[in-house]
Amino acid sequence: MDLKQLEYFVHVAEMGSFTRAATLLRVAQPALSRQVRSLEVELRQPLLDRNGRGVTLTEAGKRLLAHARGILQQVERARVDLEDQRGAATGRLAIALPPSVSRTLTGPLVRAFRERLPRAALSVVEGLSAYALEWLAIGRVDCAVVYNVTPSPAIDLQPLLDERLYLVSARRGRAARQGRPIGLREVAELELVIPSRPHSMRMLLEAALAAEACRARVALEIESVPAILDLVLQGGCHAVLAENAIRGSGQPEAFQLRPIGPPPLVATLWMATSAQRPRGPLIEQGTALVAELLQQGGA
Repeated sequence: MDLKQLEYFVHVAEMGSFTRAATLLRVAQPALSRQVRSLEVELRQPLLDRNGRGVTLTEAGKRLLAHARGILQQVERARVDLEDQRGAATGRLAIALPPSVSRTLTGPLVRAFRERLPRAALSVVEGLSAYALEWLAIGRVDCAVVYNVTPSPAIDLQPLLDERLYLVSARRGRAARQGRPIGLREVAELELVIPSRPHSMRMLLEAALAAEACRARVALEIESVPAILDLVLQGGCHAVLAENAIRGSGQPEAFQLRPIGPPPLVATLWMATSAQRPRGPLIEQGTALVAELLQQGGA
């Protein structure tokens, strides 16, 4: 197994076609097919199901794809680390953002990154905190903005921002956009559209309700913030979210927000990086930029 075989396999898997992958890689399709076939022979199992419409991954192929992405990114990271010895922020920074933050932070981050780090490239991946930490562990991303994580020896954590959480409802008539505060016991009486466990917001809310000897009334479990907001607008259900999720919805005036508390229900945003990989100038400067934008209200 060599790096070229892994690179070819990843491109074919992601594009679903030998023809499209060969065009992108600028190699002859027979040569590409031979490299992937050699990989299958070496691993003694098929990685791709070939059909007239292209290719699909076998179960073995899906597992290898996750490993191959991490391996190729680790190789690229090693190259960048050697470049970092010269003190220049070069290479590619891959960062994971939670959906509620990504909707408002990605634009300002891309613009500031291009301005301040012109020799580097930025890759933004959107995902829930639990998934982002998995991507960080396997090397798919270099850093991740996450909510309310459990400390681990494998992860370095830096607090970024405390966000107050609100009960989000559809705004009716002349109702004020910022409603009166609502206590946890009142929240427990309402039907909620919230993510499933172990989503950090879900765990935080359930822990707070348990302290009040209450339980959440879960009407629907939805992972997507836009889908949650769409269901809230249909009426009958409510959500528990940070304000930046509403600001990024495209129609913030359609929702009423009621602060939960007292005491206020607060979610903490953290910057997570690997404690097992070196932090070069690009990671240092990139994470500092994210922290700056968040603290300035960029999310």
